[in-house]
Amino acid sequence: MRNFALLFCFAFSTLSLCTTLKRNDEPIIGVLAQEVHSPRPQKASYIAASYVKFLESAGARVVPVMINKTLEEYKTLFNSINGILYPGGGVSILTSGYANAARIFYELAIEANSRGDYFPVWGTCLGFEELTYLTSGKMLLSHTNTSGVALPLVFTNGSRESRLFKGFPAEILDALASEPITANSHGWSLTLATYNSNADLRKFYKVLTTSSDGKTEFVSTMEAYGFPIYGTQWHPEKNAFEMTEPYIPHTPLAVKTTFFMADFFVNEARKNFHKFQDEEVEKRAVIYNYNPVYTGIKSAFEQVYYF
Repeated sequence: MRNFALLFCFAFSTLSLCTTLKRNDEPIIGVLAQEVHSPRPQKASYIAASYVKFLESAGARVVPVMINKTLEEYKTLFNSINGILYPGGGVSILTSGYANAARIFYELAIEANSRGDYFPVWGTCLGFEELTYLTSGKMLLSHTNTSGVALPLVFTNGSRESRLFKGFPAEILDALASEPITANSHGWSLTLATYNSNADLRKFYKVLTTSSDGKTEFVSTMEAYGFPIYGTQWHPEKNAFEMTEPYIPHTPLAVKTTFFMADFFVNEARKNFHKFQDEEVEKRAVIYNYNPVYTGIKSAFEQVYYF
């Protein structure tokens, strides 16, 4: 049974939640699947196993969020899980099954949080880019030379005291600022200039860090002002769990970064109390029903779940 015990009082700048809540010590987080480029039976969509390990390392269980389900199916799943992660990948943020599911869960999360039902959302890489589109309604990304490179973070004023980073040890924050320990694997970025010129993004997100490809400064970490919505253009899950690419850092502080990022988001999910209708439905939904496949020989991922 789930153990709940904590007095929680939280205040946002535009959304105030100050309630006597208890803690969910067995959070279940959805991870969104996406299309494969050459679909086959039982291999039409996938989730990289590193995202699952990322969340499990901080005490969460994972449910795959399949693409191309009905709105009612997504609503039922939303009311069963305690948060959602949009992973990186290579599909369209406008027209894919991934994009459609992300939009539905984003809208459900905004609605839920607005009425005091705390539901966190996290976007990594492609997921970060998806969040910029969902918030602004526009494709605002620019090409950058950031495919397969580790970079340091430039912290904005006050960002070390943000919700996301304020619990990090100083040695981790200092390393993130001074060493190239964030893995970047993207050809598109939200430039700082574009963020500054878009009123919807400025109003909704606080930029916590930027990074640069040597020519262009882009937003690398952000959190919403009024909602528990977070995005990293970089990949915190790769440092600990992906070994196939030489640019991915595996130093002790890089690996610790993975776990502090995971710990933060899982603790956000502990503030949510959605539940599956019963234990049997929950057991059928979790990702333990699927087996990851070793793909490190031919893929950028060590392991992948196919659906």
